[in-house]
Amino acid sequence: MPFHLILAIALSSVIGLSLGLLGGGGSILAVPVLVYVAGVTPHAAVPMSLAIVGTTSLVAGLLHQGSGRVSLKAALLFGAAGMGGAWFGAKLTHLISGRVLLLLFALLMLVVGSWMLAPFTQRLVAGSEQSEGRKPHLVLTLVAGLGVGGLTGFLGVGGGFLVVPALVLFCRLPIEHAVGTSLYVIALNSAAGFIGHPGGSRLSLGLTIAFTAAALVGAVVGHRIATRMHPQRLRSAFAWFVILVGAGMVARTLLSRG
Repeated sequence: MPFHLILAIALSSVIGLSLGLLGGGGSILAVPVLVYVAGVTPHAAVPMSLAIVGTTSLVAGLLHQGSGRVSLKAALLFGAAGMGGAWFGAKLTHLISGRVLLLLFALLMLVVGSWMLAPFTQRLVAGSEQSEGRKPHLVLTLVAGLGVGGLTGFLGVGGGFLVVPALVLFCRLPIEHAVGTSLYVIALNSAAGFIGHPGGSRLSLGLTIAFTAAALVGAVVGHRIATRMHPQRLRSAFAWFVILVGAGMVARTLLSRG
């Protein structure tokens, strides 16, 4: 096996590690690794990312459920709206060029990295405590689910960085339950996006399985670490890494020809 594929598969374990540890964030690396390291075309990378992230999120969600940190009702409610958005978003991907797709993805990485660096965690924890016992907001939950699902299907990202705060604010979940529940939402959205994606038939089955296996190992390790440490420092370091990768993608895409 060529070295660049070995490297790409090894890097995919970071995706699973982030999902298991932080409940999101790692999926933002799937497309860049597939395109720039594994040599997959942008339009084929999106459905591959959905398959990898969806499967890994499902397993990570089962691990969190075993720890009693998942609300199935909230996952189904948010995910039901998200699946429709993901299917529709997947249908729009083929309308833009691969270069534009990568540029949009890179800009999203800059937004995600900045979002992760902002001091949202303390506010979310405080908000979840204040929301305890309050009734969930059905309309806002469905609207948020639809929007996040569209982003998942269009760019091949899990959207956990948006799902977690939405579950806290609209479904009134404690932050630790929102993290676990978001993994099931990501799995549902990824499945719908993959089914609706016109590039699904072009993916490499062997490479997808290898990526998924490595990501699953990372997810198991991440879940075990999450039970023993506070992930805030890792979240900050990971956010800076995402920003650097996004900036590099912007520069490379703008400087490339065609």
